[in-house]
Amino acid sequence: MSKKLLYLFSLLILLGLGCIKEPANSIPATGPSGTFAGQFRLLHRSTDKVPFDTTKSNLTITLNSGTNSFAVSGDTTTVHAGSHGTYTISSPYINFTDQTYPKAGTPAKTHLSGLYQYYYDGTVFQLLSYSVDTLSLQYDLKRTP
Repeated sequence: MSKKLLYLFSLLILLGLGCIKEPANSIPATGPSGTFAGQFRLLHRSTDKVPFDTTKSNLTITLNSGTNSFAVSGDTTTVHAGSHGTYTISSPYINFTDQTYPKAGTPAKTHLSGLYQYYYDGTVFQLLSYSVDTLSLQYDLKRTP
C-alpha cells in the first residue's frame, strides 16, 4: 500500500511540475534599427564561367523602426543606387520597398528592394538575397555609434 502511495505522490509531483509556467523572456526580441555601415557585394556568375564576378562598394543603411523606413547612402556611384523607402520584418526575412526603384525597365544599379534573409545580433546586420545560382546580393554591415 505504501508503494502505491509513493508512486501516486511522485506522479502528482510530476504533473504539478509540468503545469508550472516558465518565466517570460524579459528581453524582447528587437529588430534592427539605427545606422549600419559596411560592404555590399554583388556576386554574379555567367553561365559559361565557373568563378563568380564580384563587385563591391561601401554603403550606409539607416533603418528607422518607428516609421519602418530606410535610406541607403555611401558609395552609390557605380554598383549600388542611393535610395529610400519602407520595410517590413517577418523574421528571418525583411522586405524592402524602394520608392526610387524605376517603374519600368531594368535599373542600371542595384537597389535595396525585395525580400532578403537577414541576421541581426545587436551589432552585426547582414542581408542576403540570391537568384538561383547566378546572382547573390550580400550586405555585411555593423551598427555605427
